[in-house]
Amino acid sequence: MSSILTNVGAMAALQSINTTARSLTQTQNHISTGLRVETAKDDSSTWAIATAMRGDVSGFKAISDNLALSTSTIGVASKGAETITSLLNQIKDKVVQANGTGVDTAKIQSDVDQLVQQIDSVANAAEFNGLNFIKATPDSANLLASMDRSSGSLAVKTIAVTGADLTSTGLSIGSLDVTSATALTDVETAIGTASAAAAQFGSVQNRLSIQSDFVKSLTDALTTGIGSLVDANMEEESARLSALQVQQQLGVQSLSIANSTPQSILTLFR
Repeated sequence: MSSILTNVGAMAALQSINTTARSLTQTQNHISTGLRVETAKDDSSTWAIATAMRGDVSGFKAISDNLALSTSTIGVASKGAETITSLLNQIKDKVVQANGTGVDTAKIQSDVDQLVQQIDSVANAAEFNGLNFIKATPDSANLLASMDRSSGSLAVKTIAVTGADLTSTGLSIGSLDVTSATALTDVETAIGTASAAAAQFGSVQNRLSIQSDFVKSLTDALTTGIGSLVDANMEEESARLSALQVQQQLGVQSLSIANSTPQSILTLFR
């Protein structure tokens, strides 16, 4: 039955055009933004997961920056401890030399006093970012290392660093007498203390370096994961755009044909 009041064909064609227009708008948005899921409306569950992962990426980037700062801080302490150990070995040589026959102990004592003062200079100068792990009353710190969800909620993990007093007073060589019977023992004890501190700082520095590499790799993996969830496949979007443009043209053609149908009814009354 034909009717001039109800044009079913035109309504169907118009509905098809509207559907195609919505799909076309969506596809064009995917192409312009590069995202398949931009808002929660696009895909609520995927958007929520991607948003949480983006938060983790931001957190890990902050941790990566902090690790670089911590590595530099520990690096200064480690270098200071190594330098002090080297100075103590020089003092040990001087003490051994002082026990020889026919030596100028006064000259050797003067050299040792200068080396002891240099130890204090190094210990007091080994500060970075407001922290000095080898001065008198040394600093200690919990260095930010990572984030952890093992407990079910987000928590930060730290690496504990304990300082060591490597000043001449802390090493008990502040008034070292090269002619003393205990001088060599005192220096040996000081070398052991400084070496232990340098080894501790070196271990922490190595751990920070490993953790920094891991955090960077993890950040890259999370970023890749987010991309696989929300990024638009540009090849597919390009093909879909072409198909929708053709559908839109066909829809307009169908609407034109449907609108011309009532005109044919006029022939019935001629």
